[in-house]
Amino acid sequence: MLTGGCQCGAVRYEAEAEEPRHALCHCADCRASAGAPVVGWMAVPASGFRVVAGVAQAFNSSGDSWRYFCPTCGTGLYFVNETMLPGIVDIQSATLDEPDVFPPMAHIQTAERLGYMTRLDELPEFERFPGS
Repeated sequence: MLTGGCQCGAVRYEAEAEEPRHALCHCADCRASAGAPVVGWMAVPASGFRVVAGVAQAFNSSGDSWRYFCPTCGTGLYFVNETMLPGIVDIQSATLDEPDVFPPMAHIQTAERLGYMTRLDELPEFERFPGS
């Protein structure tokens, strides 16, 4: 059982998925929605997905694409597009209680990837902040 929710805890969900598919999406729509250079998505069967606390707000981002988020804190939670992904709910994987359980399996929509995302391994790393 996968569980997760928003930053403030107002909306919680759970999903039954034996082998969820996890990918990092680089499309411009995901970037704009999340305010981030890439978004992790975990695809689970819609039949096993349910919101167990609160009510997520829906936003039609493009055509048949519905993005759901917490109306209190704004955390993006999940995505539904029955035309493109019938029977699937795509959970924003960073909202899982245990986001490390299923590592990403692929990068998708790389045609729209920001150029600097291909060179991240060249950047210096700091466990917290530089100089701390």
